[in-house]
Amino acid sequence: MSKTSTTSVTTVAFFPLGLLFGFVLSRAGATTYDYYAGLFLFSDLQLLWVIAAGAATGAVGIALLKKVQAKTLLSGEAIEFAGKPYKRDLIPGALLLGMGWGLAGACPGTLLAMLGEGKGNGLFTLFGVMLGTWLYGVMRANTQNSSQGVVAPD
Repeated sequence: MSKTSTTSVTTVAFFPLGLLFGFVLSRAGATTYDYYAGLFLFSDLQLLWVIAAGAATGAVGIALLKKVQAKTLLSGEAIEFAGKPYKRDLIPGALLLGMGWGLAGACPGTLLAMLGEGKGNGLFTLFGVMLGTWLYGVMRANTQNSSQGVVAPD
């Protein structure tokens, strides 16, 4: 199977699953600003339980996939479960993400579902995601250039 046809099959196969996932996020309240405010003010922990249920489901699912030595559906290749190395930038990055999450009243992960519901305030979150991604790229390029002794052009 060629790469193009595999990509097309993947898109067709997983698009309905993405729609279903967005619907579930919507019904769980993960696209509602009031639930985020309640979460960060510790007055309504509904989203905490949604997140905990998702983490638990993912942990059980991955444990089962490892146990049965699962293979990918389309190519039949073995799925690798390699851990990611710790990087010292994870802690400040996580704190920055949390601050942006709290200030925006929206999770970047639910952004597409919010926009799909027509919540225009999601555009501010989208702007923040785009700005943060761009700044990360600039900072990373500058860090790599300075560690290699390359001076970035003005």
